[in-house]
Order: sequence, then C-alpha cells, then structure tokens
Amino acid sequence: MCYPFRNRRGIDYLFISSGYPPGDRGQAEAGTVFVLTEDEEDTLLEGETQVYKYQSGDELLAELIRKCSNGENAENTFLKRLRKKQAKIIGIYSPVHRVGKTSYALRLGRKLSEEANVLYLNLETYGGVGGHFQEGGQTLSDVLYYARQEKSNLGLMLTTLVGHKGKLDYIAPIQVSEDIKSVSGEDWLKLIERLMEESIYEILILDMDEGVRDIYQIFRVCSEIHVLTLRNEISESKLRQFEEELSLLGHEDIRRKLIRRESRL
Repeated sequence: MCYPFRNRRGIDYLFISSGYPPGDRGQAEAGTVFVLTEDEEDTLLEGETQVYKYQSGDELLAELIRKCSNGENAENTFLKRLRKKQAKIIGIYSPVHRVGKTSYALRLGRKLSEEANVLYLNLETYGGVGGHFQEGGQTLSDVLYYARQEKSNLGLMLTTLVGHKGKLDYIAPIQVSEDIKSVSGEDWLKLIERLMEESIYEILILDMDEGVRDIYQIFRVCSEIHVLTLRNEISESKLRQFEEELSLLGHEDIRRKLIRRESRL
C-alpha cells in the first residue's frame, strides 16, 4: 500500500484514519497528528491526538479547532490573532426593569454589524435562553472557561461557539443564575481583555443587570453606557437615583459615559 505522506516534509496538521498502522503513521513528519478513531481502544503513538470520527461535520470541525487552540503552538495556528488599533465596548444597562433592554441591545448590535465585526454578550441573571437565543449548545460559561486557560487561543475557540443574528455574532447566555452571580469582576475583565486582543471583533456589546458582580469595574472599561428608560415619573426617579448613586460613590467617570436611550415600549 502507498502512503502519500511518506517522505513529505512541512506538514503542519495531519488528519489520518486509525486504519493506518501505527508504524506507518510514525513515519509522517508532521507538527500535529490527529487520528480519526472508531473507539477509545485504538492505539495511539506519542504526540498523536485522538478524534472520534463518527460526528457531524460541524461537530468534528469544532472539536478539531478546540484541540488546535489548546496546543502549545496555538499562537502559530492557521487562524491568527487579529489585533485592532481601536475597539469599542458598549455597555447596555438600566435601573428600570421590563424596559426592552435586550431588544434594544440586539437592534443596536445588528445595526453596527453592518459596518464592523460585533459580538453581543448577555450578562443578565436571566438571559432568556429559548427566547432571544436558541437552546442547547455551548454558552458564555464555556467562553469563560476557555478564557481562564492561558494557552488557549480564545479567538479561534469563538469560531465554534458563536451564534448569529444576521451579521451580528452572539454567545448564548449562562443558563443558571447562580453561576453568573459567582463570576468575579476580575474574570469578566480578563474575558473582555482577551476578546479585544485575540478575536476579530471591533465592537463588544455587554447587556448587563444588577446580577453582575463588581459591575462598576465593568462600567469603567466601557467606552459608553446606554441606559434605557421610559418616559414616566417612576422610571425617571429610578434613573435619577442611579446617577446620584454614581456621584455619591465617586464614580463620576462612569456617569460621564451614560447615554440615555428612551425605550420603544
């Protein structure tokens, strides 16, 4: 039998069936070797990575990308990091509940995505999985996990995690409210930093509520904060209290970023 990879040099990624005998696979001079296997008992050589081959094409590609992004050579993988000269972080918030904040954030994201790469993240305690966002699949919890892995290429991982609303990309919200309450401000900031440095996105939209820990830290890294309100006395009083609280706590820098937006409700 002829093995076409023999005596070839410069192979970065080799995908090969476990049907090839280990001795013959060992002759390939490849940077990374993925062995497509039928079960866990297939013999692997040192340095080979096992991938179960009976998956859908999308699932198989996603697994390969995740394995590539976590490797020691993730910095040199086939999707390079793209650094932006300028990036914008837009916070969406309101002290007024049931004001259509998420609908506004998604409309804004779709509009901005016509001219830029935009990623929407829902940081609300109850993000509405099954409403605005499809059920199933990976969520913001998975993105936070990958962001904590120093050697992972987060920008590459996102290609397997994002959903789409037209040209707008989004990550499905965390499904358990206690999980999102447990995320520290430090973890949110680390995630935001890595998204801005390692992904293709030029604009990040953060849809937030009071469930976000250390929310003032998140406000501080925002370029601007859109605050939704309704045209009535109660809504205005809540917004006024929020603004006064920022001043009282010494967060005038955050207050200056506030942009009032009247809800369409």
